[in-house]
Amino acid sequence: MESHVGSALQKHALLWFIIAAAQCVSAQGCGSHYRYAIEEFCLAGFREGMQELDPSQWCSWEDTAELYEGLTNCTYLCAEKMSCYWPNRIVDEFFIQVHRHYFHDCSMSGRRLRDPPNRILGPFIVVPILVTLLMTALVVWRSKRSEGIV
Repeated sequence: MESHVGSALQKHALLWFIIAAAQCVSAQGCGSHYRYAIEEFCLAGFREGMQELDPSQWCSWEDTAELYEGLTNCTYLCAEKMSCYWPNRIVDEFFIQVHRHYFHDCSMSGRRLRDPPNRILGPFIVVPILVTLLMTALVVWRSKRSEGIV
């Protein structure tokens, strides 16, 4: 009885191993062809669109969202046509390269870091200076008027 149960467990484990191996082979089997397809078809269009933008606009999500969405959709469609899983290791590495090249200076929020406009920054500079001068004047005035202090 135990050998029958052990044999069934071995067959079950073997079946799972074959299924997992088949999935890995199909995901990795399109490696070089898939990589070539996304670099030639998808990246070429994205690169062209990014070159039309000024590099100072690369970190602006409003300016790059449509290009980035097109790149993402293109990698998905290539994977679907080539019977590859998506996302996969190849597409992850591809997007890491894209980010290293085009978005390496961008903040995590996707917005370019810059100083606020002067109408906002001005009060944050002027108010503490005026408070400091007022408090200094008050201390000097109060120290010269010592007759009322007991």
